[in-house]
Amino acid sequence: MSKTTTLWRPTGPEELALVEASDWTAWPPRLPEQPIFYPVLNEDYAVRIARDWNVPASGSGHVTRFEVDTDFLERYPVRRAGGETILELWVPAEELEEFNRHIVGRIEVVREFHAEA
Repeated sequence: MSKTTTLWRPTGPEELALVEASDWTAWPPRLPEQPIFYPVLNEDYAVRIARDWNVPASGSGHVTRFEVDTDFLERYPVRRAGGETILELWVPAEELEEFNRHIVGRIEVVREFHAEA
């Protein structure tokens, strides 16, 4: 069995519904204005995006966790998007289908945030 790397993805309700429709096994294709898929390397960064960006934009934010074959991920350099722990991978939209084939197990929701009523 090959080694896996844990990744996180903050997501709003629309993207989460598409992941659920895949039986929690794949990320949906990017929209034309989304040329890059950005999984992140730590839960804290994913929480900040889900809570501080997704909730105001769509009423809820969800943090997902999933495993990907480590050898496959070597093709994507870690990008630092700000502070020391703000790390992400940039997966070109045209490679997302192949990326999905290297997910090991299911995508799971580990945190949820909702707008206050």
